[in-house]
Amino acid sequence: MDEGGVPLLPDSLIYQIFLSLGPADVLAAGLVCRQWQAVSRDEFLWREQFYRYYQVARDVPRHPAATSWYEEFRRLYDMVPCVEVQTLREHTDQVLHLSFSHSGYQFASCSKDCTVKIWNNDLGISLMHSADMRPYNWSYTQFSQFNQDDSLLLASGVFLGPHNSSSGEIAVISLDSFALLSRVRNKPYDVFGCWLTETSLISGNLHRIGDVTSCSVLWLNNAFQDVESENVNVVKRLFKIQNLNASTIRTVMVADCSRFDSPDLLLDAGDQAAPPCRVFDLGGDSEEEVPDPALRTPGPGRAKEGLRHTLDGILDGRVPLSERMLETRVAELLAQGHTKPPERSTADARNKYLIFTTGCLTYSPHQIGIKQILPHQMTTAGPVLGEGRGSDAFFDALDHVIDVHGHIIGMGLSPDNRYLYVNSRAWPPGSVVADPMQPPPIAEEIDLLVFDLKTMREVKRALRAHRAYTPNDECFFIFLDVSRDFVASGAEDRHGYIWDRHYNICLAKLRHEDVVNSVVFSPQEQELLLTASDDATIKAWRSPRTVRVLQAPRPRPRPFFSWFASHRR
Repeated sequence: MDEGGVPLLPDSLIYQIFLSLGPADVLAAGLVCRQWQAVSRDEFLWREQFYRYYQVARDVPRHPAATSWYEEFRRLYDMVPCVEVQTLREHTDQVLHLSFSHSGYQFASCSKDCTVKIWNNDLGISLMHSADMRPYNWSYTQFSQFNQDDSLLLASGVFLGPHNSSSGEIAVISLDSFALLSRVRNKPYDVFGCWLTETSLISGNLHRIGDVTSCSVLWLNNAFQDVESENVNVVKRLFKIQNLNASTIRTVMVADCSRFDSPDLLLDAGDQAAPPCRVFDLGGDSEEEVPDPALRTPGPGRAKEGLRHTLDGILDGRVPLSERMLETRVAELLAQGHTKPPERSTADARNKYLIFTTGCLTYSPHQIGIKQILPHQMTTAGPVLGEGRGSDAFFDALDHVIDVHGHIIGMGLSPDNRYLYVNSRAWPPGSVVADPMQPPPIAEEIDLLVFDLKTMREVKRALRAHRAYTPNDECFFIFLDVSRDFVASGAEDRHGYIWDRHYNICLAKLRHEDVVNSVVFSPQEQELLLTASDDATIKAWRSPRTVRVLQAPRPRPRPFFSWFASHRR
């Protein structure tokens, strides 16, 4: 300023100088005087700083909920949970999974040490209860989920059966008394299981039909198995689905359709960086929506005719098939006339989607199956073993199938249940599966794909930063989680990762000493994230902003008598 208080430098020149500075230098310069501070908060300046610092494509607009570019820069810089604040070492072996209660006050952890631990989430995390599942012949615990009112915990594990055979089992634990309420068999064990309602859960069973064909049955179970009345069902068959080419149903989860029209964050499909995944609408009215004649459900007459034509071709030598290919083809043809088509229903907010991994070419899970659950199916009341099914309907058809052309190693829903995030390790482009027991090699890079469950379309471009190294036959699940603004995932490269959902950029790498198996955001506070690792630890991460708030000295209240004494006359 000159002696008259007039700035010596015009704002436009200061602006140009500030453009050449980094964010920290701009903020420091803004402390010099009022003029510089005003320029340092200029919206156009922080727009340039944002795109340059975070390397976001210029055609990506600002977050719809952002009030300014300065505040948006600060959100991504200061409100991402990337500061390690606590390490929990109570587990004695690899920690495989973490889950939060809906209230955020508690969380559960599962481990190779065969315990399910329940923790109190306060300013400092503390252990509340540890349930040892070895007395029930479990080998280890692998998954947990709180029911909607946080009164029950579903815990899933690997059960050791006769002759050292392994299967799965689900246990229901009361969160009031920590008592074990019920146990349900679950096969294969990586179905995991999930809650459908507050008191009913979904489990699986597998029936082998041939060498590479089988049938998966999904059951609805009452969490309280000690029902005294003989007229009350404790279990009911939901769906029976045919598996081909050594595939099975795994990793079941339920999406609530009630918030599809009011998502927390609406993602724009935009331009795809890679060819979109194929989404098959198997329940449409038009045959053009069905990609493969084998997926249609013609009548028994058409199926018999097709089977006779195929067998004649094989006997004549016109259709060369291996034993496994022949088994699959015959199973497809036999099922065509005995599969119940998807039920058509009007849009109902009470409807839910059952989502799971599956396949049609190999045992490697490369497809996502989606089956609508209607309100009348969400109770164990009614026919126990599917007596309501027509005599010709042996299997249930899926509503939608998403083919990701790769090995699926993780899935997670956004908090509003509108978007499905999928960890996938891609197959080589143009790869063909000739033998169901020999799937194509998989990439070390993990693609994080996003699907809109309302439109059944892939949105955004694949997120990529994390890696995995195990081959197909050793590949394991890496659990991811989604908050309002962020998505996080573990990886085999000893790090957890956090991305911004709107800008599709990686914001943080969270270090462990071994594979990171699971990550989970607090549902009430997305600035708190937990990570679980093969290094037998659980780490808690908070945002820099939260750490400053928690560490800020608090003024001590003055004792009443000192306040009173100061006012005595």
